[in-house]
Amino acid sequence: MNSLRLRAAGKINLFLEILGVRPDGYHDLYMVLQSIDLADFVTLKPANSLSIHCTHPLVPNDSRNLAWKAAELIQKVYGITQGIEIWIDKHIPVASGLAGGSADAAAVLVGLNQLWDLGLTQIQLQELAGQLGSDIPFCVVGGTALGLGRGDELTALALPKPLHLVVAKPKEVQVSTAWAYGTYREKYLPHRLADRANAKEMLAALSAGDVHRIAAALHNDLEAPILPAHPEVAALRERFMDNGAIGAMMSGSGSAVFGLALNRFEAENLFERMQGDGQIEIHLCHTVLGGVTLEDLAS
Repeated sequence: MNSLRLRAAGKINLFLEILGVRPDGYHDLYMVLQSIDLADFVTLKPANSLSIHCTHPLVPNDSRNLAWKAAELIQKVYGITQGIEIWIDKHIPVASGLAGGSADAAAVLVGLNQLWDLGLTQIQLQELAGQLGSDIPFCVVGGTALGLGRGDELTALALPKPLHLVVAKPKEVQVSTAWAYGTYREKYLPHRLADRANAKEMLAALSAGDVHRIAAALHNDLEAPILPAHPEVAALRERFMDNGAIGAMMSGSGSAVFGLALNRFEAENLFERMQGDGQIEIHLCHTVLGGVTLEDLAS
């Protein structure tokens, strides 16, 4: 086997609640995470040293990249001296709350496990992933999951049928995740009232596969600090609703927003209605069952 090409699915948050601050400084979260078909493609080629190449100009081609860190971690933990070339064909918008960097890192972990014949289980891969970032354990397995703790304590959930949606990101807006969580922690968390009813309704809606109930239960605590600070994101969310989405919400710490549609046909119509001003990057999407999948073997 000379090289591997993997599909690395992005994710949206259908539910994100910040419960408090953990002793380790991270936030205690209650999230519902969902893989979507918007994906990057990661190719791994054996080499003498570690290198990385990405098609997006804003993605670093060095040790700042999570995919690089993933390869470096496996080399260190398992004493591997062989190098690897990582090629990332970027389709998930950068700095969007769609876990593009995490998905790429997950693909490197899964791919190197196979390429280097390490024999690691999914649980072992997720444990490695947790050392790199909170979203990466989910991106390894994907699908639909409840995420607790830092978001890396995962329980698989069943989604009876795919959801159809449109994802859009304001081209000129990037939100700092650290700023978003820090601002929520200072301004909103002290006044937060615990209410598990909303979370329970989302889980029930997912189990029933009821798109209208899922749309009504969408919740993201990080909208509180981000929407006032970034009116373009707030306007995009409102625009989705004005154009027929049955529910719309920012994903993660933004700046991407998604609009849910009743079915594929309605999603296609929503996609067309959201076109026009050139100020947003927009994608027609549906949910998928997996995170990282093997695309093909290249010789």
